[in-house]
Amino acid sequence: MINEISSRPVFLASGSTDLRKSIDGLAILVKESFELDPFSPCLFVFCNKKRDKLKILQWEHNGFWLHYRRLEKGKFKWPNANSKTINISYRELRWLLDGLPLNQQKAHKEVKARTII
Repeated sequence: MINEISSRPVFLASGSTDLRKSIDGLAILVKESFELDPFSPCLFVFCNKKRDKLKILQWEHNGFWLHYRRLEKGKFKWPNANSKTINISYRELRWLLDGLPLNQQKAHKEVKARTII
């Protein structure tokens, strides 16, 4: 499921979030704090204070998915930004999930497909 969503916009909740919140609590955060629509085809990603757990909220057709990831060792390289949300690419989300920071200096630049005439 999560591999089939690479074209969806991804929004990170900067800073930490109380991950005791379930689907309804996270959806309210998305709507009221971030002023975004939780029913839109986006991924909303939240991280706890210790930076070892993530939740991803996703709307699909007629219900929500709530993905949960807990690290046994290490921490996520979670950004502390001034804004409430950060819009990132799916590629950057994969970096975060792999324990890497968002800014990858040595990564190949993303290339857009071109039309062949």
